[in-house]
Amino acid sequence: MQEKTFMTIREVAKTGILSEHTIRLMVKAGEVPHIMAGNRVLINYPKFIEQLQITA
Repeated sequence: MQEKTFMTIREVAKTGILSEHTIRLMVKAGEVPHIMAGNRVLINYPKFIEQLQITA
């Protein structure tokens, strides 16, 4: 199964990495690589994971 490149905040939260609230705060602060599709936030999941590994 191919991993998705862009995921919603809720989909990322379901992976168990961070809570939905924390991810929303990070998006608002501009700390997460994302794009807006209308009202939806789509997170570039591979880059987000890479960013978390660098900062950890």
